[in-house]
Amino acid sequence: MKAVEVRDLVKDYGSLRALDGISFEVNEGEIFGLIGPNGAGKTTALRVVATLLQITSGSVTVFGYEFPKEAGEVRKIISYLPEEAGAYKNLTGKEYLNFIAKFFGEGEQFQNMVRRGWEISNLGKRINEKVDTYSKGMTRRLLVGRALMVNPRLAILDEPTSGLDVVNAQEVRRIINSSVEAGVAVLLSSHNMLEVELLCHRIALINDGKIVASGTAAELKKEYDAGNIEEAFVKAIK
Repeated sequence: MKAVEVRDLVKDYGSLRALDGISFEVNEGEIFGLIGPNGAGKTTALRVVATLLQITSGSVTVFGYEFPKEAGEVRKIISYLPEEAGAYKNLTGKEYLNFIAKFFGEGEQFQNMVRRGWEISNLGKRINEKVDTYSKGMTRRLLVGRALMVNPRLAILDEPTSGLDVVNAQEVRRIINSSVEAGVAVLLSSHNMLEVELLCHRIALINDGKIVASGTAAELKKEYDAGNIEEAFVKAIK
């Protein structure tokens, strides 16, 4: 079974067509990246798969559940991390994880979830300090831990390393890779094409609401005779 199947997806905002008939698939245990410049349609596509936006036409299926009629079932098996997500700054990191975990389990399941969030975020003793003392990188790691500690079948991550320094970005990539090794499918967006080349198993290049090319990094570089994905993207949209 495919983790995600998107077919001929169209999303309009009034007279603006944000997604123009895009199609892609995400396999189980795969990191699939939607990459392109700001305004290309990446976030809209992720929000649709996360059941946060209605579609204009086309179809979206997540592990066999069809959106929108089975949106409730989809929400039970996914986790979504927006680019601009924040944590409650007056709580400690552990209190924040506790707060979120209460929505997903209790007893031993709750404890295991919080422990997993702590381990994923790799905050050590800082987990007991307030979020408002965290750097941006620490906060992002906490949020990634929150997204993955609930053991989703599909994690949807919008610009997971946006604004992070090299060290924290590398740590977030390690976290994402570890989650895939545990069986989670990951759909992510990024405008950082070189990073996605290192992280994703397969990539779709999106521009002006259309997917202009897709495949592995090696396939795309070969198709466009490019040294990297950034160069392949530029050639693909010419």
